[in-house]
Amino acid sequence: MNDIRRTVLWVIFGFSMVLLWDQWQVFNGHKATFFPSSTQTAKVSGVSPASGSGSGAVPSPAPSLTPGSPAAVPAGAPSVAPAAAKERVVINTDVLSLTFDTEGGTLVHSAFVKYKDMTDKDQGFVLLDESSNRVYLAQTGLVAGSAGGMFPTHKTLMALLPGDRALKDGQDELQLRFESADVGGVKLVKTYTVRRGAYDLAVRHEVINTGTAPVAPQLYLQLVRDGNKPPGESSFYSTFTGPAIYTEAKKYQKVEFKDIENNKVDVEKQATNGYVAMVQHYFASAWILPDGLKRDLFLRKVDNNLYSVGMLTPLEPIAPGASKAVDSKFFVGPQEEKVLESLAPGLELVKDYGWLTILAKPLYWLLDKLHSFIQNWGWSIVALVLLLKIAFYWLNAKAYASMAKMKAINPKITEMRERLKDKPQEMQQAMMKIYREEKVNPMGGCFPIMVQIPVFIALYWVLLSSVEMRGAPWILWIRDLSSPDPYFILPVVMALTTMLQTALNPAPPDPMQAKLMWFMPLIFSVMFFFFPAGLVLYWITNNILSIAQQWVINTRMGVPPQFNLPKFG
Repeated sequence: MNDIRRTVLWVIFGFSMVLLWDQWQVFNGHKATFFPSSTQTAKVSGVSPASGSGSGAVPSPAPSLTPGSPAAVPAGAPSVAPAAAKERVVINTDVLSLTFDTEGGTLVHSAFVKYKDMTDKDQGFVLLDESSNRVYLAQTGLVAGSAGGMFPTHKTLMALLPGDRALKDGQDELQLRFESADVGGVKLVKTYTVRRGAYDLAVRHEVINTGTAPVAPQLYLQLVRDGNKPPGESSFYSTFTGPAIYTEAKKYQKVEFKDIENNKVDVEKQATNGYVAMVQHYFASAWILPDGLKRDLFLRKVDNNLYSVGMLTPLEPIAPGASKAVDSKFFVGPQEEKVLESLAPGLELVKDYGWLTILAKPLYWLLDKLHSFIQNWGWSIVALVLLLKIAFYWLNAKAYASMAKMKAINPKITEMRERLKDKPQEMQQAMMKIYREEKVNPMGGCFPIMVQIPVFIALYWVLLSSVEMRGAPWILWIRDLSSPDPYFILPVVMALTTMLQTALNPAPPDPMQAKLMWFMPLIFSVMFFFFPAGLVLYWITNNILSIAQQWVINTRMGVPPQFNLPKFG
């Protein structure tokens, strides 16, 4: 039975190594070796987002499109001359700084007031950007349907209507309006409405038919981004960066950039609900159309290292002189779970907990509740781990009691193994007899701990994914729970507590097995030197509480705690 126990431990060790290797492969841009994503090969058109549907192609950011000549402004429409030159305008709210380009009325830059850049604390974190280092844009425009033609796109120069550029005291919202010249008998008016304290913008597209015949264009909304990892991403834990699509039918579907490039994408192509998004660690952007509005969904590569995800929705025919408006939302901000839940069904899934979401969401809820009382994320982590240890007290008690019994009979087993080392069959029978006589179950120490492993892995992902940890202080030198300890004090404490916990466990009778049992804590200890301080704090708290409980149980059972150190001589 002791061999069975060692086998189980080796299985856990091996499985952990497989997971670590798999994540390392993913981080370095390779396919996962053992746990590939569920995406299957499917041809994705690089021209039309809805292959075979008769939809027009969404123009890429690269080509230059020339607006058509301005035509007479129909009655009731704003009288605005076309913009003479391309310009950029910045608007500011209490949480956002946004830059728009009059070329297409495109959102080309976003910075957050509350969340600072990790290398320059005086600057807000930049998500959307168009610079030499980063391309990440929110674009919209019109394309022709089966009837053909040319309409205003995100490359069409637009006029900017006068208005406020920053929220004033007592003002809750402001609007930014762009109007195109006449292109193909159509004018496009884009109106962005930003609100105080909000990361979502209301975006209205008004299509005005200035021609003499009905038109039926299609409206596209897309996010275009380069395929590079966000700057500062740690090499020791892997988080997803790339596009995602959500529909009621297939739920949350994230796609790797490499799968788009290799035409290996299998997502829903048409829907009447949901959103498209670009996701990275802590932050996301998303286009959201109202439910019930038909849309084609597309993912494609548009340049050497640029990728787009978007929606294409057809408009009903618009009579000459008439107009049609489509309302949408655009989100650009941090992955604050409660905010995301309030904006659209399933939007909170961009904060990706993976296959342990069912456990991670209640853990985050509890952590958030604790923070509302404690007002410190570090102490909230400590409190949450304490509550989990209380909840699993009896399971842990059974595990440590079993370990204490094993420790008590270890001398007898060691003597027996030495005496019968040349008679393996007899040794096994004698070992079984000792277990029966002492009423010891070698598996008793493993099962209770294995039951808890998914919960603590889920808590790991909660702490890794929660933007609330970003820039959050704990005590003294820990000023950011999302960054590694600058003085490596927490990793050293974590390494010491992990080795102490290993030393308190009963040593396997086999000397080689005893040495190997130390490899796992040593490997984890090295890795945690590069992990965020919040994760290390969680692990230290768990270690200390486990050691305390194990010490108390051993003492109560009359098995004095002793340190089983490996003999490497």
